[in-house]
Amino acid sequence: QVQLVESGGGLVQAGGSLRLSCAASGRTFGSYAMGWFRQAPGKEREFVAAISWSGGSTVLADSVKGRFAISRDNAKNTVSLQMNSLKPEDTAHYYCAAGRSHRDYNPGTYLYWGQGTQVTVSS
Repeated sequence: QVQLVESGGGLVQAGGSLRLSCAASGRTFGSYAMGWFRQAPGKEREFVAAISWSGGSTVLADSVKGRFAISRDNAKNTVSLQMNSLKPEDTAHYYCAAGRSHRDYNPGTYLYWGQGTQVTVSS
């Protein structure tokens, strides 16, 4: 069992930056791939980024490549999403999730979810 708590969301102007963090409880954190997803009102939850259990491999959605970066610290049981050059279309509720493979883009395949944190980007 893994419990996840996100933090770091907020209101930022377009072009600004935010860093989201996800704190995990449970001794098995290091055995899971971790992903970030987002969901805007009226839209489906979409994949943003994922990182392998070791942190050695990452995947980013095309819409955030070059702007976002995902990292993890297994010693601290945390995963982070650094978001730069934010755009109004990045506005959404952001969730971290634990799963079996960082190459799974389908949110339905992830096993554990946090409650999410809101990111709002003003134009």
